[in-house]
Amino acid sequence: MKFHYLLVTLLVINLGCVQSNGKHITEFSQNDIESGILMDVRTPEEFSDGHLDNAVNIDWFEADFIKSVDTIDRARPVYVYCKMGGRSAKAAYVLDSLGFDKVVNLEGGYGAFIANKNN
Repeated sequence: MKFHYLLVTLLVINLGCVQSNGKHITEFSQNDIESGILMDVRTPEEFSDGHLDNAVNIDWFEADFIKSVDTIDRARPVYVYCKMGGRSAKAAYVLDSLGFDKVVNLEGGYGAFIANKNN
């Protein structure tokens, strides 16, 4: 029984040590993606209401999300954003688990980008 508690404890510690590669969206510049891909994981409706220049829209909620990202070069850096940061964090985790070399979650999302732009 003690072994099971030890195993669970080690698992929790290990998962807690996984580091997310993130950058606040207000610190992001178009120069960051010279050799990378900017991915907007919002819905097409949200994307059509406004998005960052040069962004590719791949909807996180679509059933074929993984199939859609399969067309992207895994060796290029991928910068992911959504409306507030929740979907992009999940998408970044999935991209990382699929073997993409560099995945950066743009924290705060498009809402924070617009708020900063309007100030």
